[in-house]
Amino acid sequence: MPDVHRTVDAAWKLESAKIVASLTRMVRDVGLAEELAQDALVAALEQWPVSGVPDNPGAWLTTTAKRRAVDHLRRSQRLERKQEQLAHELGQQQGPDARSDAEPDDVLRLVLISCHPVLPTEARAALTLRLLGGLTAEEIARAFLVTETVITQRIAGAKRTLAEERVPFELPEGDHLAERLSSVLEVVYLIFNEGYSATSGDDLMRPGLCLEALRLGRLLAELAPREPEVHALVALMEIQASRAAARTGPSGEPVPLHEQNRGRWDQLLIRRGFTAMLRARECLVARTPPGESGGTPGPYMLQAAIAVCHAQARSAESTDWAQIASLYEVLARVLPTPIVRLNRAVAVGMAYGPRAGLDLVDSLLVDPVLRDYHLLPGVRGDLLARLDRHDEARIEFRRAAALARNAAERAFLERRADELGAAGPAGLVLGQAARDFLSRDELDAATRRSYGQTLRRLCRTLGDELPLASLTADRVGRVFAATWGEAAAATWNRHRSAVRSFGAWAALDDLAAGLDRRTGTRSPATPLDAGRLDAVWNLPDLPLREETLWRLLHESAAGVTAVLALDVEDLDLDDRRARSGDTWVNWRSGTARLLPRLLAGRTRGPVFLSDRRPGPARTPAAVDLCPDTGRRRLSYERAEYLFKQATKALDPARDGYTLRLLKPGPSKP
Repeated sequence: MPDVHRTVDAAWKLESAKIVASLTRMVRDVGLAEELAQDALVAALEQWPVSGVPDNPGAWLTTTAKRRAVDHLRRSQRLERKQEQLAHELGQQQGPDARSDAEPDDVLRLVLISCHPVLPTEARAALTLRLLGGLTAEEIARAFLVTETVITQRIAGAKRTLAEERVPFELPEGDHLAERLSSVLEVVYLIFNEGYSATSGDDLMRPGLCLEALRLGRLLAELAPREPEVHALVALMEIQASRAAARTGPSGEPVPLHEQNRGRWDQLLIRRGFTAMLRARECLVARTPPGESGGTPGPYMLQAAIAVCHAQARSAESTDWAQIASLYEVLARVLPTPIVRLNRAVAVGMAYGPRAGLDLVDSLLVDPVLRDYHLLPGVRGDLLARLDRHDEARIEFRRAAALARNAAERAFLERRADELGAAGPAGLVLGQAARDFLSRDELDAATRRSYGQTLRRLCRTLGDELPLASLTADRVGRVFAATWGEAAAATWNRHRSAVRSFGAWAALDDLAAGLDRRTGTRSPATPLDAGRLDAVWNLPDLPLREETLWRLLHESAAGVTAVLALDVEDLDLDDRRARSGDTWVNWRSGTARLLPRLLAGRTRGPVFLSDRRPGPARTPAAVDLCPDTGRRRLSYERAEYLFKQATKALDPARDGYTLRLLKPGPSKP
């Protein structure tokens, strides 16, 4: 029995993409096609243990799925001509072991649909692994370290969106195909990168995702053989994957590129990468108009060229960093993202010295995209260490470790900080000063929470160990530019006021010297109408905490801050009201039904709690900590983010709604 199940699983992973693609061509609905294919899979699990594994498992699955599709079309009494054609095609097959007749273009169409730009990036990745990789929701969830429910919701939402948007099962033509392929390549590379450098969890790598991305890339190269960027992405992934065995040490710790044992690099993958790169260049030349030399390389070809430079160097010392820096300069013009500019700074630092690299890194400190990106302080720490500025480098490595979500990377960065020795006498540091400031008795709970948001951001961006004497208005200004540069006037002014109060308490020069007070009013929000509210309440698998919070915001018409500030002790469940500061929050039957379930017997602490317990370096004030569960109060930012993510599919602009839209509109006479 286990052998049969393994055979079914292997056949499904090999054939599922072709089966779903072929069925989608028949029924013109990717969601329905996937369901029909799953029916065939269930049939195999039921029948093969009894009847034996057929000689051609893939064809058996395809034929069974197509029969399900024909039955569906007959039941729905649609496409009568199509029924006759499909039935005729099915009758021509030589039994269940006949060869699958799925057209190669069908699989390419399926790839383009699963990575359609109408879908959010996370949904594209999940749907691609589901339809093209044949992975279950459980396998995808395990790979991305999220719950199976989350993946199921993403896949279901993606299918629903494709149906609502009526995305056609057709191949785009000309430039439109190239545009759509760029979305596909983005998803495949996202999957590879998540496997190559896992963003969270205990392990640095997740090889299964790398293998899936390589398989998808190679499949795509077969389906679109004349596209240079497709071959270039395959080359990039092959060469990067060749270093997998050398990227970690005996305990799973990261090994930097220049310290890797190049004898452990996989030469077969490197040769495959070089071959794919040659194909990419040939395709680029083939599409260059006559009379013009070469062609303009795309971002994946430039990145692959950088990978080739590394692979060709026999040792770290012989690496042509000047050439790599030049390639990054070109890449920064083609793909001007902050990550590319950071990588260019690394290359410049290796080619022309750490001072040159540090100047480029410092220019990125105000970029909002890199605000919480752990590699920014990590790179800065490395450059500072090479300049023998060890105290500054140590602070940067500590900050990078605090930002890293991957345990292996976090331990590596902590070790880098420890290797620089103990810090010299520096007096009071920012983290301790912030804690002392917030612990004063004269601060009420609301003020402490407000000031705490500002100071936590300063500590997160500048580092807990920054000597307080080094905190200047320029540094504070960079934090504000990266964090609240686009914030509303009220938000900006609130954080500015907190910084001024902290600076006055610490006897520092005016820390808000470069931060002008903003004026302006927020445009009134149009509340969600009844139809959109119904869509919100009917979101699948809505978590209890979110449903309770959203219902309470809608029924009470109270502000988000006031509702999140509620404590269990404030609630009067019988009278359906609670005291929040100087105001009362009232609710109706919807919230009354949910609140007891949310509290689950708790008698004290915040009503709305975060998902996780805070780390030792992020201990909140006692008023924001639940004494029963150890979890902290749900923050405004997190609550807003979750609502936006949950409602992206409902929002025509695909941005997601904001919580203030839950407030009921004015009553009509």
